[in-house]
Amino acid sequence: MEAVATGLTSAEVEERRARGAVNEVEERTSRTVGEIVRANVLTRFNAILGAIAVAVLATGRWGDALFVGVLVINSFIGIVQEVRAKRTLDRLAVLHAPTAGVVRDGEEREVALGQIVLDDLVLLRTGDQVPADGDVVAAEGLEVNESALTGESDAIHKAPGDPVLSGTIVVAGRGRFRATAVGRDAYARKLAAEVKAFTRTTSEIQTSIDTLLRYITWIIVAVTPLLLWSQARTAESSDWRDPVTGTAAALVGMVPEGLVLLTSVAFLLAALALTRRQVLVQELPAVEGLARVDVVCLDKTGTLTVGEIAFDALHVLDGDEEAVGAALGAMAHREGANASMAAVGERFAAPAGWVADGEVPFSSARKWSAASFEGHGSWLLGAPEVLLDEADPLRGRVAELASTGRRVLLVQHADGPLAGEALPTGRRSVALCALAEQIRPDAADTLRYFASQDVDIKVISGDSPTTVAAIATEVGLDVGDPIDARALGDEPEDLAEAVRDGVVFGRVSPHQKRAMVRALQAQGRTVAMTGDGVNDALALKDADIGVAMGNGAPATRAAAQLVLLDGRFSSLPAVLGEGRRVIGNIERVASLFVSKNVYSLLLVLLVTVAGLPYPFLPRHLTLISSVTIGIPAFVLALGPNPARYRPGFLRRVLSFAIPSGAITAIAIFAAYALAAAEGLTPDERRTAATIAALVVALWILAVLARPYAPWKLLLLAAMAGVAAAAIAIPPVRDLFDLSIPATLLPQALAIGAAGAFGVELVARAVSAHRPAPRR
Repeated sequence: MEAVATGLTSAEVEERRARGAVNEVEERTSRTVGEIVRANVLTRFNAILGAIAVAVLATGRWGDALFVGVLVINSFIGIVQEVRAKRTLDRLAVLHAPTAGVVRDGEEREVALGQIVLDDLVLLRTGDQVPADGDVVAAEGLEVNESALTGESDAIHKAPGDPVLSGTIVVAGRGRFRATAVGRDAYARKLAAEVKAFTRTTSEIQTSIDTLLRYITWIIVAVTPLLLWSQARTAESSDWRDPVTGTAAALVGMVPEGLVLLTSVAFLLAALALTRRQVLVQELPAVEGLARVDVVCLDKTGTLTVGEIAFDALHVLDGDEEAVGAALGAMAHREGANASMAAVGERFAAPAGWVADGEVPFSSARKWSAASFEGHGSWLLGAPEVLLDEADPLRGRVAELASTGRRVLLVQHADGPLAGEALPTGRRSVALCALAEQIRPDAADTLRYFASQDVDIKVISGDSPTTVAAIATEVGLDVGDPIDARALGDEPEDLAEAVRDGVVFGRVSPHQKRAMVRALQAQGRTVAMTGDGVNDALALKDADIGVAMGNGAPATRAAAQLVLLDGRFSSLPAVLGEGRRVIGNIERVASLFVSKNVYSLLLVLLVTVAGLPYPFLPRHLTLISSVTIGIPAFVLALGPNPARYRPGFLRRVLSFAIPSGAITAIAIFAAYALAAAEGLTPDERRTAATIAALVVALWILAVLARPYAPWKLLLLAAMAGVAAAAIAIPPVRDLFDLSIPATLLPQALAIGAAGAFGVELVARAVSAHRPAPRR
């Protein structure tokens, strides 16, 4: 390419930086420290609990404000964990951030996207995502896909003077452009909100929890006046502090203060664990998303194979082998050679005296490239299926080579010059070039794992169907009849039947890859797409979960939610495992919190109807919540859990939590009412209710901790021990304002045991009406 300009000088770059004309386009991978603090402190439930704390502190009963300590600890843990995860993820994101080539002071150099300044001379190479808006100043076979912005799927030819827009993808050729709009002024940035909403990974867990929290907030607002009136009406003394603390206790019980915290921490720590496996999580909900996937679409190159292509053999059909080798060397050593050309270039050196006077660069849509040389005619290299006539007998030789897993390229020659992108007339086939790929040693095990989890595999490649099928068979896939995508349509409805039943697809265009993902989604499938080439970028963008290889094209990595930094396909089972751990554990934690919300609400209704005081002081609920929910929920949220994903998170949580919470409420009310009927003091009645609540709630914890493991049994024993110590040790008992006469303990324990039995029946009934998760 003829040199166009020397680019900006260092002084000019600094001047533009000083006035803010920079390309600050990087999306933050996490919140700022200030945002983290605000998100963990300034929540709707912290506001509710803070107002309750002020009311309780105004009574002077400091022991009933113990829940404030839990509130502070929860916020502190959330802040510390998220800041720790943020720093790790930010360092990793910066380390692997995409770069762009620019010309400055007459030299080409790589800079971070955010360091591009206005008027920079930016390089365009196949696989690049255009980082800013600008005007092309030089181009050789430059083609740009603008579908991410315009919806137009066909590649657009770009010549000097044509505009290019940020966010588009270079699919062929090379060039340079002058940046005319950077940062927030760029076209793609003006659409950022829409693009972000379109590509954001959805989270069933977060959506369900948001729904729960919204309902709970409405309930708290609705019952507060009723509760305050009820407690004032039933107060056993004229002390105004009694209805205030009774109301505070009931409201504290209805606030799921740790649920949002534990959900966020679980996602963050899962992302942190994956970084140790060289997996960069670019969107936190993607950890959960991969666990929901039931079909994985993958490319052959870089996924089933190592991705390093090696020259295998040249089979000369017509002409002089030396001339064919010289032509291949001349084509392979041109600027912008792809992986196949680079492999050819390792075998054939650039010949002297071959001067190019025309070129058609390779593109995934065309599947061939060509160059013409002064005095040597035009040479073509590409897919035999595209370059050969249907009846050409050479197709049999190609199929024979492809059946061994070789990538086969056809070399053709024509005496005349190139005429744009049209195939030249008078061309003849002169050689078959065979390339070899090394199969990943872990590919077979990874595919067997997905098969054992009922996750379907679709191999979608631009290579020959025969070649793809041979490699897929070698790694253990039952490929059936490989499908040549050129015989299929380009729209999702045209591909629906084939993609539903087929396993191996060859000669797939980038547009067809995208359409296949959409066709599977239209059939109700949750689709993960893996890839490394620019031809995979649009399909990754549309997939439910996009997974890019760390050595992939910048546009592909930018479109993905997960990046396998070491390029190992075998990392995906670990991501799947983390997602399942998050889903399973948060389901357990949510069931704990919601059961408490249910029994707290029902108790309000029961005592209001019965005309009784609320059976707890805030300090009692602090004890119950800490021992049966707060501490164990944190441990359970971070423990291992290999349970398989099942849809219906919210329905399952409610199907167990509502009846279990109702049983707990009845047991608490029965213990309190029975103690009241026997003429016991208010402290003794509340003690009876506390004991019954601890017994039933601990059994709910025991049910949700199944299947048991040694660490879970130790957790249960520790929580039961803390509960027993709070009742048995006098100083602790006094702190929680508990009073136990000799006749009270057996009675309260018996009611609690009956409630625990009811919870067990609920657990078995719920389990019987849904398939047990495979482990």
